[in-house]
Amino acid sequence: MTLRDERQSELGVVPAGVTAGFAVFDRHTGRFVQQSDADHRFRSASVVKLLIVLDLLWDRGPAYDVDPADRSRLEVMLRSSDDDAASYYWDDRGGAAIVDRMVRRLGLTHTAGPPPTHPGFWGYVAITAADTVRIYRYILDHAARPVREFVMELLHEPTRYGTDGFDQYFGIASVFDPDFSIKQGWSGFLGSSGFGSDRAKPLDCAVDLVNDALHTTGTVGKNDRCIVSVYTLHPRGTQYGKAYTDVTRLTRSLDVPGAVRTTGSWLTTTGVGVRVRTAPNTSCGILGQLPAGVEVLVSGQRQGEFIDAPPRSSDWWAYLPKYGGYVTTVYVGSGAPKLPGVPVYQ
Repeated sequence: MTLRDERQSELGVVPAGVTAGFAVFDRHTGRFVQQSDADHRFRSASVVKLLIVLDLLWDRGPAYDVDPADRSRLEVMLRSSDDDAASYYWDDRGGAAIVDRMVRRLGLTHTAGPPPTHPGFWGYVAITAADTVRIYRYILDHAARPVREFVMELLHEPTRYGTDGFDQYFGIASVFDPDFSIKQGWSGFLGSSGFGSDRAKPLDCAVDLVNDALHTTGTVGKNDRCIVSVYTLHPRGTQYGKAYTDVTRLTRSLDVPGAVRTTGSWLTTTGVGVRVRTAPNTSCGILGQLPAGVEVLVSGQRQGEFIDAPPRSSDWWAYLPKYGGYVTTVYVGSGAPKLPGVPVYQ
């Protein structure tokens, strides 16, 4: 084993039971920092929306004007991963022909349209971590300035939840701060689109359409220094919170030059429908809801309203910096009301 192999074995730790392909590219050096199965094909889920927006804007130069109707659809498609907007453009612009055009234009090597039996399923496009890096390199280093600025501004301002209600702050968005952009993808989980909800199953396909898919892609660091592309598959029926945790753990293990990682302690949670609140009490506003069983980053804790939920009770509340709010420690950590080793806020 070479020194490089030894170093690689310490990084990019893939959780047990997960199939992964990932790549980290440093734009400062023009080199890949890490790659593992970067040419392994996965179904794209919503990551293909990058190709959809680039195809739409391709022939609009030199001004690359975006009319109000398109702007509205593209904003929700890229910021909140809206599927209806993607389907509108997929149908309007020729479906798989979008992928064929962008493969030629960007020199993608392993990207292909969905199975012939499912031409309308843009989430079944085959894609790889390496090709995703190529897409981001085009946007950042070769696209016309109006295109680059339009797309990247939206990717830098993702909403916490997709329009389907799924929390999309896993992976890159959970680990890094403050400079990151994301285009995430999820498919197959209970309540989401994907193979499990299809009536007619593709019998012959280049990608796995059975297991649940969760992908985190985007940029990290000042001036989008690094491109990070992580594709994963999880056994069919995996809870979203577990997959969310596994992708985030894998992303945490990557070597990303120039990245600033959000500080705190990673703790497991329990319960279903646990709410994140603006203050340490139940009479304040609700910021969101945790995926069941997800691992969260905690930067501090403070006392507040006493919560009694047998067999646990506590008047301590954990602060989650990535949500900007509080969760009772009844549902965070190993069971102690006050979290050991976590700073106390006054």
